[in-house]
Amino acid sequence: MRIRTPLFVGMSLSLFVACHSKKDKLAAEHGAAPPPIQSSKPGACLGGGGTVSDKISAAFFPRTVAGYCVDPNGETRTYGAKAKEGLDKVCTELFDGECEVYKSYGLKRVVTLRYIDGKGSPGTVTVNLSRFGSRDGAFGFYTKRVVADSDPAENAPSKLHAGGAAALGTGIAYVWRGEYVAEISYVNENEAPDQVKKSSDSLLPSFAKQLGEQLPGDKSLPPAASALPSAERVSQGIAYDAKDVLDVKGVGPGAEGFYKSDDKRWRDFVIVRPDEASAKDVMKTLGKLDGARTLKKQLYDMVTFARRADESSPRIEWVAGRKGARVFGVGDEEYALDSGQSAEDAKKVSLDKDQKLARLKQLIETAGGK
Repeated sequence: MRIRTPLFVGMSLSLFVACHSKKDKLAAEHGAAPPPIQSSKPGACLGGGGTVSDKISAAFFPRTVAGYCVDPNGETRTYGAKAKEGLDKVCTELFDGECEVYKSYGLKRVVTLRYIDGKGSPGTVTVNLSRFGSRDGAFGFYTKRVVADSDPAENAPSKLHAGGAAALGTGIAYVWRGEYVAEISYVNENEAPDQVKKSSDSLLPSFAKQLGEQLPGDKSLPPAASALPSAERVSQGIAYDAKDVLDVKGVGPGAEGFYKSDDKRWRDFVIVRPDEASAKDVMKTLGKLDGARTLKKQLYDMVTFARRADESSPRIEWVAGRKGARVFGVGDEEYALDSGQSAEDAKKVSLDKDQKLARLKQLIETAGGK
């Protein structure tokens, strides 16, 4: 389009200035975007790479890993407790719409930095290290990332031996230890998706292992998770509920395990309470749920109940029992069922009542503690 008059030029310039003023205002409100990724130059890591400017976490990060190094021209960004920026700013600069998920697990602090390839390729590895308010919260967030609200028997990432627990997906790895979860992502704009997977599969386990060794905190799983049987559990098949198991208000944190034997699918849960009295309270709460019924003439306190996520979801039948301060449960696998499924088809993939009861008794006897 041709510019016909000086007046139009003036109006266009005014609109241009107003537009950029609005963008500047929005940038001030929402935080500056992370710096663009630039290709490194060959030999960029010869001096040992850059340094991590955050004194609190500097010892957690190796300077060099598998030919990559901390970007000498990069920036260490920190958010939250004793950080440069407040925790709310991490929502706009780093986590976008997922910020509330992090906060729901007790997020306290975040450190983010970038590694570059010493050989000069455009490959980069970004590490987002989150610290949560408790080991339960951190492990819960880790399992949320790994299970990702889907069936781990179908979609779980590969298991890595790093930290307390670790997993490898396409272009990303997760490491949990103590109150920390590291999310390690690989990007190379010159690689096709299949090559990104190949490169990240080769590179990220080294990052996970070194970070897992240098992070502080206990490597052992929370007691409820460690009490889940490992036999017949699907790979990466643990979901940790940091607030309330099965979303039943008041029962407290615990672990769910995903299991498979031939065509049969089921879940176990374990809740570890501080004492026997509070475990009895959990049983009372479960006994008030939909269709709950106390099982008589049993060696342990036992109750059956049902849960349903919503009206369109299948009905999940559970049997739960208590020994001492621990509460256990065995129930149907929701991912193997469908609300429109026939009773015969549901029976093929589920444990029947007697099988659930037998497994529950075995679970109590082997993991019930004193």
